[in-house]
Order: sequence, then C-alpha cells, then structure tokens
Amino acid sequence: MQRRWIIVGSIMMLLAVAIGAFGAHIVKTRIDADALAVYETGVKYHMIHAVGLLIIALAAGQWGASTRLKWAARLLFTGIILFSGSLYVLSLTGIRVLGAITPLGGVCFIAGWLLLALAARGLKKED
Repeated sequence: MQRRWIIVGSIMMLLAVAIGAFGAHIVKTRIDADALAVYETGVKYHMIHAVGLLIIALAAGQWGASTRLKWAARLLFTGIILFSGSLYVLSLTGIRVLGAITPLGGVCFIAGWLLLALAARGLKKED
C-alpha cells in the first residue's frame, strides 16, 4: 500500500504543479477573474490533498496498511478528481452544472481525513 500511494500522491503533486503553472501562464489570459479564482481553488485543494496522500502512505509504512488508511487514500484521491477536476472543467468551460459535483469531492475529502484520524486513534502502541 505504501509504495502505491507514494506513487499516486507524487503523480498527483506533479499534476497539481503542472496544472497550476498552466493556469498561471496560459489560462489566466483566457478566462475572467472569477473563473480564475475557481481554477486556483481547484489547484489549491488538489495540492493539499496530494500531500495528504503522501501522509497516508507514510502512515501506512509506520502503522501498517489498515482498511481505514486504504479508504482514506481512496477517498482523498476521489476527492481530487471530483472536487478539483470539476472546478477545472467549470472554470475552463463555464458549464455550471459541474458545480453540483464539487461538493461530492468535498465530502470525500472530509471522510478521508476522518478515516486518517480514526486510523491514528485506533493504534495500540504508546508514543
């Protein structure tokens, strides 16, 4: 589990940096300020949760690959796709119906972080 999620987290970080650079150098000249703010929100949450994937992978190496950690990683990954992905497409196309998908990604983020906390809480070792 650890190796897989370090790879996925690293690729998600790579994409967040690339998408952010694309936005800063190309997209910002083609969309209005409101759409750019939406795009930048997508990049920010993408990057934060890619770091979260790396944290979960490192935790799995320390604590073992629990079901909670596996689902935490899956949910953060899904959240990136749904939340950030919908914001990218919304900002670039103006298709407003995609805004309905964004909260589903937010729920995935919340559930993923909760599962990480529960995985840590469930540890039997003393500090």
